[in-house]
Amino acid sequence: MRVLVPFAAEMPKTRLESVLTPAERGALSRAMLADVLCAIVGAGHEPRIVSTAPLDLEAFDLPGEVAASVSGTVDDRSLTDAVNARLPGSERRDRADDVPDAVAVVMADLALATPDALETLLSTEATIAIAPGRGGGTNALVVRHPEFLVDYHGASYLDHREIARDVGASLETVDSFRLATDIDEPTDLVEVLVHGLETNRAPARLRAFGFELDDRDGRVDIVRDESVTTK
Repeated sequence: MRVLVPFAAEMPKTRLESVLTPAERGALSRAMLADVLCAIVGAGHEPRIVSTAPLDLEAFDLPGEVAASVSGTVDDRSLTDAVNARLPGSERRDRADDVPDAVAVVMADLALATPDALETLLSTEATIAIAPGRGGGTNALVVRHPEFLVDYHGASYLDHREIARDVGASLETVDSFRLATDIDEPTDLVEVLVHGLETNRAPARLRAFGFELDDRDGRVDIVRDESVTTK
């Protein structure tokens, strides 16, 4: 099975602009991508990054086993078009891309993903398996049906369920807190600090930015030490 990881290399995570500078958003995005890559390799698969711009993978300083398993390609098309070009249907294959019979797509901002959570999704037998995100998105999926196309606009989880039914594919929804939590909004950063693995880069990056948990009002939030400066 090929595991694709789409990555917006330019102007990432704009919805975090109220709490992070452009440079910080880029650094956090790369940290989350590295964590996702490590989780995929830990689950026994080799991830392929599909990036909107060239990436220097050596600069990520990935562990040796992970670095040896990761490959990358550049595709500046929309997320939907870039993914559809790499799904099993032969009529949609890029000529330069050898597409296997099963393709998984895992988003690069799943900072809480673990090998076990991913393996639960990747080991399903359904021809379409979906791990939905909060708010109706699609955070990860497995495609084994040659007629299935993704559509990441709007409530894509509902759209993907309907598309699977239309093409006659068997469908399984994977209910996973760790795969449902994508990091888009400032409030999502709480989840990274609460549930992120101690060995992961994203929690460490946020702490380096001066963020910490704050539960003084009876509800967990984050605060930032403004004396901490980043380049």
